[in-house]
Amino acid sequence: MSEMDRPCLYLVDGSGYLFRAYHAIAYLSTSRGIPTNAVLGVTRMLHKLIKERKPKHVAVVWDPGGKNFRHEIYPEYKANRPPPPEDLKVQIPLVLEAVDAMALPSIKRDGFEADDVIATLARRAAEDGFKVVVVSSDKDLMQLVGQDVVMWDPMKDITYDEAAVEEKWGVEPEKLGDLLGLMGDSSDNIPGVYGVGKKTAARLLKQYGDLEGVLAAAPSMKKSKLRERLMEQSDMARLSRKLVELKKDVDLDSGPDDFVVREPDLDALDAFLTRMEFSALRRELVGKQVIDTSAYV
Repeated sequence: MSEMDRPCLYLVDGSGYLFRAYHAIAYLSTSRGIPTNAVLGVTRMLHKLIKERKPKHVAVVWDPGGKNFRHEIYPEYKANRPPPPEDLKVQIPLVLEAVDAMALPSIKRDGFEADDVIATLARRAAEDGFKVVVVSSDKDLMQLVGQDVVMWDPMKDITYDEAAVEEKWGVEPEKLGDLLGLMGDSSDNIPGVYGVGKKTAARLLKQYGDLEGVLAAAPSMKKSKLRERLMEQSDMARLSRKLVELKKDVDLDSGPDDFVVREPDLDALDAFLTRMEFSALRRELVGKQVIDTSAYV
């Protein structure tokens, strides 16, 4: 099978879409006071994906909420994140309803983050001969980039292949977990090694191969704060590496062939968009002219 003939699966980081949409669009609500800015943003982004990329296979993947196996390893995982605002929480069921109304397959798995489900589906799809496009801006997912997988950031319209990941981080995608283990990740409250940033971590990995190589070489390094911290915080570096590693063996009932894009039920989609009062989107997605009768006598 030639590269042109290979089927392609788009794996959309739905939770990433949700937060981006919420922060990108100013507060919006229906005439009944229901917040809708995140719903509008996600619906627009998914419509743009389908219209411009015309994918035949799509899965929108969600975080299930609550704690997962990483909290068992490290209870402080993501402890610095505030709970989502109330006007976002009430929109989550509506966003899921929007995806259903657009007839797009979606999936989540209790106890696992969306990243782990995406990693598992990407592995399965590649094994089944698919090309995979991960739709996200999450750096953790760049670990998946390889011969069969690219990552596309739709906001910046940047596609990351192996060369682009290495240019951005200074290491190949398969070493990105080692790099994040060394430098940590403040957004997820992953500690890493204190004082080690991206450039230092990349330099160490280029010199010593991987995280274990760096830690093994630490005692023979010239005396410095870096040497001391690598030796003192080696267990924390290993823990951090474990936290950023994506699981590729999540037990899932669905596979690539279950994510075929279907035509939506236009009546159901029209009813949803009408309830959300998305007049412009209704015209574009359903093709119905919306006439404002509020000033009629």
